[in-house]
Amino acid sequence: MAMVLQANDAREWCYRGEGAVNLVLAYSGEHPDFVGKVLRVQKVPKNGSQRENGHPGLTELECLMWKEFKELVSAPTKEMAEYCFVQHVMCSLLGSKNVDAGIYIPVTREFLETVDNNVLCQRPSWRVDAAMVNPLCDSVLLISDHSLFPRGSLKEDFCISVEIKPKCGFLPLSEFIASENSIKRSVTRFKMHQALKLHQGKISEISAYDPLDLFSGSSDRVHKAIKGLFKTPQNNFRVFLNGSLILGGLGGNADATSCEVGETFENALKCVIQAVDGQRTQCFLDLISKTIFSSGLLNKVLEVQKLDNADIEGAIHAYYNVISQPCTVCSKLSAEDQLSERYSSLHSISKDESMKIVRNYLIAATAKDLSMMISFRPREDGSVESPYSMVSLESTNQSFDYKAYFIDLDLKPLERMEYYYKLDQQIVGCYVQMVKSMQQLSHIE
Repeated sequence: MAMVLQANDAREWCYRGEGAVNLVLAYSGEHPDFVGKVLRVQKVPKNGSQRENGHPGLTELECLMWKEFKELVSAPTKEMAEYCFVQHVMCSLLGSKNVDAGIYIPVTREFLETVDNNVLCQRPSWRVDAAMVNPLCDSVLLISDHSLFPRGSLKEDFCISVEIKPKCGFLPLSEFIASENSIKRSVTRFKMHQALKLHQGKISEISAYDPLDLFSGSSDRVHKAIKGLFKTPQNNFRVFLNGSLILGGLGGNADATSCEVGETFENALKCVIQAVDGQRTQCFLDLISKTIFSSGLLNKVLEVQKLDNADIEGAIHAYYNVISQPCTVCSKLSAEDQLSERYSSLHSISKDESMKIVRNYLIAATAKDLSMMISFRPREDGSVESPYSMVSLESTNQSFDYKAYFIDLDLKPLERMEYYYKLDQQIVGCYVQMVKSMQQLSHIE
């Protein structure tokens, strides 16, 4: 694709949402190369430095760590490194059928600056304060809009899609977890992080969702997880009808689903779910639950997440081996500390072994932070064979084509390891303090 997006093209790209790293724009024009596509546009922190074009894709140490993947190591820019990571690492682990690596297309600085200005009023204020579109990038990622089905020769059907951020689906068992953090073995990272976010004012209430339910392999628990996500969507659950958001937040956390929001959502389902008033939402949640349970979509995700078998409390020591720096974690331990000897064993392993631990941790971090997009389209009785998988909803006597993709497969930089360790300690510390406070209050009462 030779086209370069210019400033006047920006009006045809509308705000779809954003994460910590990228802004997502959906196409609203008529150009055949872009219909049914979205752009992922890189952001840059407002308090950080903008990255110039041509910046090497990986650092020297990252090149050593990813040396098994020649295309990734030889990527000339960070954007191409991201692309190669998805194509050559995540596709092989999650399956190419459910991963869309997309293609990078060139853009002008004027296009990026116009986009940044156009979407400003639609972005959550805290996102605006934190980051802006990076005007120094010379390309953006073009991928299919997985909230839609490709246009075909058949009549256009209604399409409803759900985007879920599953988060980490297992409890760590690592021997490197400190005794004061042992609660990590019995309470999910997601639940503990909820306490920190509530303390920081980032959410208004604790989520009803438990990732262990979604990854459990039990149909009842999967359904419980989906109901929890619907009740408190935050930034973990969004629903689109024909590509337009009808539930959840655009670029940030959505409040708990109120009666009013629930009624509006129920009415929006009329064109897709053939059920009486008051039953359509339940049927739709059943459809999602059945698809996730029967398809086994999350089995591979869990496998990749479990590549992190050392936990950040072990991986951080391997990280200091990789960067050949004194371990700041060990420097704070006394010689009598029970974990001192165990950590010493980590520092005695080879650099290659250390790199493998860190590499696996970073791959797992991507799998813990990805999103899953599942799109449904009603299938008519007697319709021609479909290239898509099918799921039946017995309660409404309907069948649906569905397709599923994993998105947001960002390459995590090596330099983030110290941040991950500090965040982990902050999350656990806040949760432990919250539990102690609650226990003290119960004793007073």
